[in-house]
Amino acid sequence: MGCMQHVRTGAERLAADPSLVPGSRIGLITNPTGVLPDLTPTLDALLAAKVPVTALFGPEHGLRGTAQAGHGERTATDPRTGLPVYDTHQVDGAELDAIVAASGVDTLVFDIADVGARFYTYVWTMYDLLRSAARLGLDFVVLDRPNPLGGEITEGPDLDPAFASFVGRHPIPLRHGRTAGELALLFDPGVRVVAMEGWRRDMDHAATGLPWVMPSVNMPTPDTALVYPGTGLFEGTNLSEGRGTTRPFELVGAPYADERFARELNALDLPGVRFREVWFTPTFHKHAGTTVGGVQLHVHDRRAFRPVLTGLSMLHLARVLYPADFTWWGPESFMDHLWGSDTLTRRLDAGGDPRGLCPEPGVPSGHLLYTSSRR
Repeated sequence: MGCMQHVRTGAERLAADPSLVPGSRIGLITNPTGVLPDLTPTLDALLAAKVPVTALFGPEHGLRGTAQAGHGERTATDPRTGLPVYDTHQVDGAELDAIVAASGVDTLVFDIADVGARFYTYVWTMYDLLRSAARLGLDFVVLDRPNPLGGEITEGPDLDPAFASFVGRHPIPLRHGRTAGELALLFDPGVRVVAMEGWRRDMDHAATGLPWVMPSVNMPTPDTALVYPGTGLFEGTNLSEGRGTTRPFELVGAPYADERFARELNALDLPGVRFREVWFTPTFHKHAGTTVGGVQLHVHDRRAFRPVLTGLSMLHLARVLYPADFTWWGPESFMDHLWGSDTLTRRLDAGGDPRGLCPEPGVPSGHLLYTSSRR
């Protein structure tokens, strides 16, 4: 990256100093986001530095990132290195323990970029493997990376443990404001974290100087990550959240939506965002091949924008404007698992305004590795 200053990630630090991580048989949990600032894959950099990586573990979407939402890539052998690859997606408990034990590793190392929303699953892969490592007596290390939404703000309620699932295992806010390393310390204060150098809580992704690598197939840009904690909730409805378009989660619509959706949303004067009436035709997933009406979110003030409040406002208006057409989507209680409790579905089904369920934005506390530039 030339002379441009950038945040120094945990992966970059480990590649320069292999003594930062103990172990003689290391299992690397990674995906395409596991890269150094010059885009060298972390795996390649660690092998070049003689770090003894002996196995690879893939999360949702897989080690190579080819799988769509809700899927992993099959356990296989990495063709370039010959290392075994283990698919951990939606595997936990004794089954996960058996996979990790069979790999023969003595240390698990996590290097995957998160997007800052509770229902994004990579941190729960970390959580499940962290617990498995504890049961098996293995070391666990997180190579920390920035939270692309920054780390000054939390938004949305904590998860109700009664609704724990693979889209939320631990009571944290929907927009949690922490890095993966900070979350790991929250889950287990004894975990080892290779901290970043130069990251502050007031930094969004652009301020880090690091390249954006798509965390998953439907997370193409930092703009997607910014809106995702709110519009990701539309996965639990029959409105398209923009999958099958080039702007997933920035586009939301349905065959029954009309010009009122954008007009009424703009009348709310929500902080940092405006809405444009759009029509789009998803190529897959909900309403595939059907032209639908809806809105595109245009965030004009990233610091003022409140994604969870925005998502709740959009859900409320969709329910009010289209009561005969709006329905829940997916397996039973899917929306409850996304939201982290059944308060949202109960409020909307009763005709109430769900915005009262979203507390004022807070600040992360406890187990924090980094400070803000604010005074």
